[in-house]
Amino acid sequence: MTRLFGTDGVRGLANQALTAPLALKLGAAAAHVLTAEKRSDGRRPVAIIGRDPRVSGEMLAAALAAGMASQGVDVLRVGVLPTPAVAFLTDDYGADMGVMISASHNPMPDNGIKFFSAGGHKLPDSVEDEIEKVMDSLPAEGPTGHGIGRVIEEAPGAQERYLEHLKEAVSTPLAGITVVVDAANGAASDVAPKAYEAAGAKVIAIHNKPDSYNINEDCGSTHIDKVQAAVVKYGADLGLAHDGDADRCLAVDKDGKVVDGDQIMAILAIAMKENGELRKNTLVATVMSNLGLKIAMDEAGITMRATKVGDRYVLEDLKAGGFSLGGEQSGHIVLPDYGTTGDGTLTGLSIMARMAETGKSLAELAQAMKVLPQVLINVPVADKSTIVADPMVVSAIKEAEAELGDYGRVLLRASGTEELFRVMVEAPEQEQARRIAGRLAAVVAEV
Repeated sequence: MTRLFGTDGVRGLANQALTAPLALKLGAAAAHVLTAEKRSDGRRPVAIIGRDPRVSGEMLAAALAAGMASQGVDVLRVGVLPTPAVAFLTDDYGADMGVMISASHNPMPDNGIKFFSAGGHKLPDSVEDEIEKVMDSLPAEGPTGHGIGRVIEEAPGAQERYLEHLKEAVSTPLAGITVVVDAANGAASDVAPKAYEAAGAKVIAIHNKPDSYNINEDCGSTHIDKVQAAVVKYGADLGLAHDGDADRCLAVDKDGKVVDGDQIMAILAIAMKENGELRKNTLVATVMSNLGLKIAMDEAGITMRATKVGDRYVLEDLKAGGFSLGGEQSGHIVLPDYGTTGDGTLTGLSIMARMAETGKSLAELAQAMKVLPQVLINVPVADKSTIVADPMVVSAIKEAEAELGDYGRVLLRASGTEELFRVMVEAPEQEQARRIAGRLAAVVAEV
């Protein structure tokens, strides 16, 4: 049986793979699992629901609320807000669970459902499995009368509470900085410009007019060329691009050059070390981060840990080790002291705060890390589970590593969702990386 939950909640084409009846059952099952302890004490459980602006979110929010209320859970709907805002508000309101309805950077027809436990934490696989298990075993009849949950359509002060949280997290005045923000016509369309303006920056907002259908449409972090062009056009100091649910942020310097998640982590890690905020002098990234980040951290006297790909693994390592900064090349940056998930708006504020503190441009700050040329080739395979142990592949990897020495890196890994094997090579020169990656991909294709 195919697992319903993927790497980041339940996603699919809205009203086909992801239907209102499915959301109803998911809401009821999640409420049953995540609020069992509170219900056993006789207290009324509370859930938070937020969403991005896509049209199907209205339908799915109604179905989820109905499912949770049917299990005796009171539901506070906070409207259109970023994923990190919903995680924060789950904790701030003292709720027992939270739900974000979004498919992140996916196109509008898709949608997704992501649950948080009390405190705003993502669910481990074991809890998601338990939710799936009870979906079809809940009693046909739930509580009645006073036992039925209430649905509050607009939770009081939700956006204001999140904005105040951001203000407290990054208090450095940003006066004198002009920023272009591409909100992807998504969940940050209203809140991100407000947060940057409240901190003192001059904000030029683009793609911040969601109409329920235009989220991620030729804009945002997956179409970075739009903010690049806008920064140059307006002569801004930098640009920031969010995705649909605003848990990630990519940056652009004043000349329109992209500053990716690895470079952002390098900037923030060095800043936090200088300010005594980088606990255990450690940064947590993934195996897909550029080797240049590791080299930059070594030079700065900072330890870098590498997890499996996925922000959930970064979060797990941050929590287990008590570290204070982690993230991914894609722009998911996690600051555990201020949030339980990646927060694109907080990342943008942190970047600009470093610029304000040092008086340096983003381009100057990004020089802390030299990005090594990276080539990634996706190779279709019949059985991805057999690739790594194959003698021809092992031999080819050894040969490539010997050629690169300490000045490059080889990474082969299976796709988590498709019968593909990903071949990634980093080298001092682009042509060398391309040549070695092509050679390895050819060997993988033969297996």
